[in-house]
Amino acid sequence: MRDPAKKETVEEGKAGTPDAARQSPRVKGERTMAQTVRDIMTPQPIAVPADTALTEAARFMREEGVGELMVTQNGTLCGVVTDRDIVVRAVAEHRDPDNTTAGDVASKELVTVTPDDGLDSVVRLMREHAVRRLPVVEQGHPVGMVSLGDMAMERDERSALADISAEPPNE
Repeated sequence: MRDPAKKETVEEGKAGTPDAARQSPRVKGERTMAQTVRDIMTPQPIAVPADTALTEAARFMREEGVGELMVTQNGTLCGVVTDRDIVVRAVAEHRDPDNTTAGDVASKELVTVTPDDGLDSVVRLMREHAVRRLPVVEQGHPVGMVSLGDMAMERDERSALADISAEPPNE
């Protein structure tokens, strides 16, 4: 988990690449169906401390090519902030992005999964809560992210959503 505001890391690493993070185990050259979140999640999530200024969080999103950051307090997941949160909860409200923090605008009522949860429960939770991404946590600490795109690539790698999800982010 990366802590860009302090330029230190709790766990070294960058968000996993689409190809490396989403490859399922292979059996005799054939692709096997993933069974758990661990099989398809993007590991080493990008996180910022809750007191990170929105300008810095937005800059980090741009540099890393992501639209969502996990927000932590003392290494424990306490929220998620998206590029849309910054626009709707800060910019549209005329809040100063240098003096507004990621924790101020983050979604705090989170639905999470563990690495050992089954993929059917991910689908159910995404439907029930109308979310596209779920933080993956172990003992309150973020260890990954699983997205609707990850699920699409696993369930039907020839779908339009899987094709879109496999492409690099827009710059």
